[in-house]
Amino acid sequence: MRRHGAELIEGADLAVPVPLHWRRRLDRGFNQAEALARELGLPVCRALRRRRRTPPQVELPADARHRNVADAFRLAGLYRIGAWPLFEVYDSGKGARPLVPRSLSGAIVVLVDDVSTTGATLDACALVLKRAGVSQVRALTAARVATRRR
Repeated sequence: MRRHGAELIEGADLAVPVPLHWRRRLDRGFNQAEALARELGLPVCRALRRRRRTPPQVELPADARHRNVADAFRLAGLYRIGAWPLFEVYDSGKGARPLVPRSLSGAIVVLVDDVSTTGATLDACALVLKRAGVSQVRALTAARVATRRR
């Protein structure tokens, strides 16, 4: 991903993995999007959180996917100072070592997920990031489904 996504990564400030619902993360033991994000050479920021548990997108037809993830994500700020949400940022090269919390305002973000089929999850996450003041959201996935499920 780092090599094939070099143009998307260049000039970016942070990688933001698509979050799993806490129950799904507990069942699985890890977030695959976060594992991929840590390999990009960018600081990784858990800036998003799932507001509610949603059925896995793979189980849904294409036309239901956008409805499934509508309003499913929110900012996961650890602190608030004034109007600016701040986030805990991790150094992708050194594991889960907290760096200085920072605002997302004006940041160029690479949104990372494992698979994109219709783009519904990426769209829902990008909307939240843009509302938080991110200047650019670039999406990078390990795989893209070539044919849409009906």
